[in-house]
Amino acid sequence: MIAIDWGTSSFRAYRLNEAGELLDQHSSAKGILAVEGGKFAEALQREVGDWISAGEAPIVMSGMIGSRQGWAEAPYAECPAGFEEIAGKLREVRWGERRAWIAPGLSCRDANGVRDVMRGEEMQVMGIVDSLPEGEQRICMPGTHSKWVTVKQRRIERFSTYMTGEVFAVMRNHSILGRMMMERDDATDGEAFGAGVARAGEPGGLLHHLFGVRARGLFGELDEKQSASYLSGILIGHEIQSAREDARHIFLLCNPQLAALYRRAAMVTGITASVLDPNAVVSALHRLSSFVPKHS
Repeated sequence: MIAIDWGTSSFRAYRLNEAGELLDQHSSAKGILAVEGGKFAEALQREVGDWISAGEAPIVMSGMIGSRQGWAEAPYAECPAGFEEIAGKLREVRWGERRAWIAPGLSCRDANGVRDVMRGEEMQVMGIVDSLPEGEQRICMPGTHSKWVTVKQRRIERFSTYMTGEVFAVMRNHSILGRMMMERDDATDGEAFGAGVARAGEPGGLLHHLFGVRARGLFGELDEKQSASYLSGILIGHEIQSAREDARHIFLLCNPQLAALYRRAAMVTGITASVLDPNAVVSALHRLSSFVPKHS
């Protein structure tokens, strides 16, 4: 089969045998925003046309390729959801005599009935559910829009989204706080980061804590090499405080750099953390392929 993780800015494809073993892989920067005129079939052929010509099937895709900006919108499946619920919302696309299947995203409501959505992350989570301990587990997926996912009995029960990464970028580049920071500050000062995480656990609230980045800088308590790290700590600290629920241990599903950052923040807040395989989407797409109709 061909398993494809097709996001906003990246394209990742994997050629697998029947047992799910990796035979080949290919990646590029041809995310959905790089595909002009909605010519996704042509883009897919350019990326992995040799695999398709060799007769590899089925082709199963996940990610933003199933969004309104993608090839075809795959409607969201409702939580709680496992493989069967996700498979029930698979969207077929055709070009010529070829066909592929697009996985849906997931939707849920918070305690007040407000909608939340994810698209792509659900397959990463489903790829690791078999490795989790029994009982209810909390998974953190850091990023531009961090996802916190509750898994129980190998199903995604609920999740919540936090715009931590995007807010950091906005505050860093488009607010008065950025003027207190070095132009190329990479937010890696561990002491300042830890202080920001700790500050997030104190009274005052996020908006008040954010202005403290400026005030502390004005009085020399933070220099321009520390401010971005302090800001990052405040935002991630508030995210963890809001999203942890009653978890004392969390699982991190992300790249090593973000895993190290969130693991440090979790430690400051009294939480232990384990790191999971961020490439688990491959095994999930392989398993999802078993639900695809076998007819040609």
